[in-house]
Amino acid sequence: MAEDKTKLRVVFMGTPDFSATILASIVTNAYNVVGVFTQPDKKVGRKQFLKKSPVKIAAEKNGIPVFTPAKFHTEAIEELRSLRPDLIILVAYGKILPQAVLDLPRLGAINIHPSLLPKFRGPSPIQNALLTGEKITGTTIMLMDAGIDTGDILRQKETTILSDETYAGLANRLADLSAGLLLETLDDFLAGKITPQKQNDALASYCRLIKKTDGQIDWNDSAKKIHDKFRAFAVWPGVFTSWNANGQLKRLQLKKINLTGDSATDRQPGEIFQTGDSIRIQTSDGAIELEEIQLEGKPAVKATDFINGYKNFIGSKLS
Repeated sequence: MAEDKTKLRVVFMGTPDFSATILASIVTNAYNVVGVFTQPDKKVGRKQFLKKSPVKIAAEKNGIPVFTPAKFHTEAIEELRSLRPDLIILVAYGKILPQAVLDLPRLGAINIHPSLLPKFRGPSPIQNALLTGEKITGTTIMLMDAGIDTGDILRQKETTILSDETYAGLANRLADLSAGLLLETLDDFLAGKITPQKQNDALASYCRLIKKTDGQIDWNDSAKKIHDKFRAFAVWPGVFTSWNANGQLKRLQLKKINLTGDSATDRQPGEIFQTGDSIRIQTSDGAIELEEIQLEGKPAVKATDFINGYKNFIGSKLS
């Protein structure tokens, strides 16, 4: 007999906007969420104000108890145990659950991972799909085990990546796709209609946590590779380069760029030039177009406006 979702004791674990979208979907569809675990509030900005995670905000809005343990020590595990969870649903929580936590829920723990597992196991699957120029990605609903994204698959669904899509747009689409697939999967899972499928470890690939320094551009890379990096890192950490501004080497962040279709020329990688009203930068095999840039310590501006203030920008070289 199928479980009654209104009586099922669900504990949700997640942190970013992606997770909050799925939590909202579960709550809207009458699942009995008895507690939410999310990352502790973070200090942000110069004044170090405490900022709640999107999941904490969503949980408080719906009157759901929130827990923010820094680690799953004995106290946190006991807090979870006191909720008597039947099922854990985890989405981009940012912590690895110990076996003692995985053993608590009667029906196990379910994870939503935005890739077509076993491809892109790890913490940055959306960025890596863009970074590597993938044409197709998707989302996976899986049972959790002690490994990192190695559990048995319940359902998967794919989607085409648009050629000019950046992280923000793809993450939003995958969150909606994941929310819909999770609801479909839970209905069948709770009714005992799904046979979990083992992952093929021989086909596994992995991705790591993105670092701020990963946004540094190498102008010896191809135009497409640089554009893919921009698509992956447009939200964070951004893509950046260095420019000698009147004798001072400063960081220049590329806020909006496009592929131009230019073929290779005799210009040097990193050289800035102008074609009509278009400001461009040479790469190893072509050029990218600058639409919007931000010099360190200055506001973001259109590239065509930037050159009005920095006449020596055209003809200089980025590093």
